[in-house]
Amino acid sequence: MRVTEIYVSVQGETQYAGLPCTLVRTTGCDLRCTYCDSEYAFYGGRELSLDEIAAEVQRLGAPLVLLTGGEPMLQREIVALSERLLADGFRVMIETSGAHPLDVLPADVVRIVDVKTPGSGESHRMRWDVIAGLRQRDSVKFVLADEADYRWAAEAITTRKLADQTEVLLSPVHGKLDPRDLVAWMLRDKLPARLNLQIHKYIWGADTRSV
Repeated sequence: MRVTEIYVSVQGETQYAGLPCTLVRTTGCDLRCTYCDSEYAFYGGRELSLDEIAAEVQRLGAPLVLLTGGEPMLQREIVALSERLLADGFRVMIETSGAHPLDVLPADVVRIVDVKTPGSGESHRMRWDVIAGLRQRDSVKFVLADEADYRWAAEAITTRKLADQTEVLLSPVHGKLDPRDLVAWMLRDKLPARLNLQIHKYIWGADTRSV
């Protein structure tokens, strides 16, 4: 499997934000979102065996593991890695773009699906059938660049009744959309969603890697 980095930190986003977590960041992505903050994972990386990845996760020791990228679903070994980490006793999550089916993953893997808003430039790649398979312990994340993105997300959340199905997260693009504005819109509209700030960027800065 081609991997950009493996490191331990706290989970920076989602409903699991703040928990100690080992991040396995795979290399390669088939999308080019305008707000992407991990372009360094598009290319390069190094080939690691499943044994090598599992050993490093064991060494780092956090009980929670996030498989991210890039786009982890492009890695043909992602299912085998998920099964290995679950068998080793870890709680496993995957963060994915929503452009790829997830039914091949073990049921115990927590799915975090990033819905591509118009501001991403990749909304045409979104597969809504992927969202239909999410559960309460999973989450759907809307990364918002502006108010137009928010209005688009609010309509999708409301018409599809997403909050009845799974955790709904609204994430402002760091440095572009003021979280205070997003909170004001959420409260005004009584939107059933959770504010999702990237806390690692507030702790270490927006451009710091491996944190």
